Amino acid sequence: MDRRAELTEFLKSRRARVQPEDLGLKVFNGRRRVPGLRREELAQAAGVSADYYVRFEQGRAENVSQEILDAVADVLSLTDDERKHLALLAKPARRRARRRTAERMRPGLQRLLDSMTDVPAFVLGRRMDVIGWNRLAAALIADFGSLEPKDRNIPRMVFLDPASRDFYPQWEAVADETVGYLRMYAGRYPDDPELAELVGELSIRSPEFREHWARHDVKDKTFGTKTQHHSLVGDITVQYETLQPPGEPDQLLVTYTVEPGSTSEQNLRLLASWTAADRENSRFPAEAPELP
Repeated sequence: MDRRAELTEFLKSRRARVQPEDLGLKVFNGRRRVPGLRREELAQAAGVSADYYVRFEQGRAENVSQEILDAVADVLSLTDDERKHLALLAKPARRRARRRTAERMRPGLQRLLDSMTDVPAFVLGRRMDVIGWNRLAAALIADFGSLEPKDRNIPRMVFLDPASRDFYPQWEAVADETVGYLRMYAGRYPDDPELAELVGELSIRSPEFREHWARHDVKDKTFGTKTQHHSLVGDITVQYETLQPPGEPDQLLVTYTVEPGSTSEQNLRLLASWTAADRENSRFPAEAPELP
């Protein structure tokens, strides 16, 4: 992916959210061809020359200082995740292009997953590929073992499987989060060819993905709450926590917990009692299987 183009489009999308009146700036005369701040207005508010800001937004400014990044971020009211993304795009570390190799998880990490019998848990690799999981995660989310490795990918599941809209009652929120994390990853690894292929495939096959991707929203995967509707036991609202295994910068351990004494806890316990049952070969639980 073109880092300079990403930087330009990201800053243009953030400028569109801010009006010059909000900053107490005098509005330039003439017809406004773009929404939000013009580049000259942002430069004025950030205390840099218009010429320098134009070069910065186009990715042609070298050795951008942290002070300038902070000034631009303050004017645009960027979130913490957006600030990190801006820094990654503006001051990229030297990285080699990623090789097309299968991603592997340490055996010890799989044993940790297997020991978590009451907690759905899985490991995300690059581009939100699911590379490890325990039985309860498979019972709740998907029978990952029956899927081709390519299809064990959260963005493909969310945007390309129609059943995902039933599985996630707040589908739009899940879609926002999924695309936001892909954007963060793109900032870290702009030369990843498989990411480019994934984005291309999703853009062709999913109008919803194209719409979300064009917003240039970013969000790191950390913690939060989501509701999942399982056809066998009903709704389960989980609190998820995301941890990075030591020595694995591209992998994330995701765990789901439920509120003690809640209906979600009851439903998850019921589901846990069924983890050894056969399931339909589907990305998402589409029909309730027969109980043993």
